[in-house]
Amino acid sequence: MAAQPQEIRPTERVDIDQRVYALYDEYCHGRIDRREFLARASAIAIGGLAMAQALFPRYVEAQTISFTDARLKAKYVEYPSPGGNSGEMRGYLVQPAGAGPFPTVLVIHENRGLNPYVEDVARRAAVAGFLALAPDGLSPVGGYPGNDDDGRTLQSGLDQAKLRQDMVNSARYLKAHELSTGKIGATGFCWGGGMVNNLAVAMGADLGAGVPFYGAAPATADVPKIKTPLLIQLAASDERINAMYPDYEAALTANNVPHEKHVYEGTQHGFHNNSTPRYNEAAANLAWERTVAFFKQHLA
Repeated sequence: MAAQPQEIRPTERVDIDQRVYALYDEYCHGRIDRREFLARASAIAIGGLAMAQALFPRYVEAQTISFTDARLKAKYVEYPSPGGNSGEMRGYLVQPAGAGPFPTVLVIHENRGLNPYVEDVARRAAVAGFLALAPDGLSPVGGYPGNDDDGRTLQSGLDQAKLRQDMVNSARYLKAHELSTGKIGATGFCWGGGMVNNLAVAMGADLGAGVPFYGAAPATADVPKIKTPLLIQLAASDERINAMYPDYEAALTANNVPHEKHVYEGTQHGFHNNSTPRYNEAAANLAWERTVAFFKQHLA
């Protein structure tokens, strides 16, 4: 992996042209590669290359809770995943200090595998009192490879239906864990947000609460299967994802599914991820506070 420029810290304010943000969204979702992203950003605005380079994640600098934090115990676990991409899965399990049992939260990664940001979110969930599992959808092909470009390529090459089953199996493993109270919530980001919506469909009342962050909505025909309350977190500047939600919300309302939606003004897709300048600290903190409160309400 080529070395990344380190001049700009992820939490610093960076003035980035909205057109470069839009290109980065294309890149993150695999519609253009890194070379094309950088080339098009260079052509679209003065200083576009620097803006584009600033958007790449700085995971080490973004860590908020150390894996050695005394408030938690973290380890990698392996578990069966029948019907998944290999029949087995690996995940990052984080236990709060204490004997338990604990309500549980599945933390689902973006479209590039279990990167350090998502592991950090799992630790945040544990510090808030939840037994958290962050599954690595790439474990059947060797796990997160250490960089997002290769991770994105690996994830796109998986059987997607089997990958969804791997996430369902991960949720069921966590729900049945010996340290679990038997109540489970799920949160996820981008691709993972879509998987939270998918879990709500697949698990019905077995899922106690779902918090999708800027994730794709499921087919409206599947909404009658949803029996879990949802807290929907959206960015204001996220046209592709936001366009899915009017029909989804209408279907949720028609089927009496408890839900609430928050759109965070002045934010981009990925605003919760504090490893890039898309991060919006105020919105991310508020969204996470709402997430923790929602889980405490429904998983108590």
